[in-house]
Amino acid sequence: MAILMTAWRMDGRQPRLRVNDKQLGELMKRRSTRVSGDLHLSGSEGGDISAKRIELLEAIGALGSISAAAKQLGISFRSAWDAVDEMNNMWDSPLVEKSPGGVHGGGTRLTAQGSELISGFKLMQQEYLRFIDGLSRELPDLKHFQQTFRRLSMRTSARNQFQGKVTMISAGPINSEVTLALNERDHITAIITRESVEHLGLSLGSEAYALIKASFIILAPADEGCISSARNRLCGTLRELRHGAVNSEAIIELEGGKTLTAIITEESAKAMDLEPGSPVCALIKASHIILGVN
Repeated sequence: MAILMTAWRMDGRQPRLRVNDKQLGELMKRRSTRVSGDLHLSGSEGGDISAKRIELLEAIGALGSISAAAKQLGISFRSAWDAVDEMNNMWDSPLVEKSPGGVHGGGTRLTAQGSELISGFKLMQQEYLRFIDGLSRELPDLKHFQQTFRRLSMRTSARNQFQGKVTMISAGPINSEVTLALNERDHITAIITRESVEHLGLSLGSEAYALIKASFIILAPADEGCISSARNRLCGTLRELRHGAVNSEAIIELEGGKTLTAIITEESAKAMDLEPGSPVCALIKASHIILGVN
């Protein structure tokens, strides 16, 4: 489990404030400099987990509804759904899942793994705060850590992020095919250089992450027996279609609670007569998938 320290603030003689690089360097020279931060968890058991997401999970567990939880926390329903989708995609089993009943014929509930995550996060947060307090006392000069802090704050713009286990590596002279199992049914194959396989330390059974831009995904009807050169074909049900002036965002629900987001043109959405509940397949070229490890 890796701990990422983000939202760094330097507390000197001045009140707490956000500072630019020049001010940061000046504050680091002061003996009264103090470090504070927020806890993010990232590792083989899950994706980006922050205190805000833990609050969201707690609200869902208490209210039994993503909509009600979003309203209570003052965030949009879409933002809450996106956060839940990302967390579910990055864990072996869902943290939140649909449940029968509810006001509108169905609700959402927190799974046992979701409850365990909340408890574990709170215990780790207590230790993290002790660590931060000790770091502030033990390091009088933090200037040489500035570049490290910047690297730790890096994020990815890829809309789709999946955790999986390597089930096959076909090595070639220059490129290699690497297949990840997302669950019992869904697999993703990526083409990366042989040097990258060695650099990432990939081997059979090792865990890795697949990053896929939404614009790299082609949608096709699930019942269409077309032949495509795309190496990957992931099928599911269209859960939501968000319309825009030029493009539409399609949210596809795969088996096991994972979701896939694709960007298609409005014209294509109309031509395919897409609507929630439609069975669709996502076609993804192997060269359009980026692999990463912790």
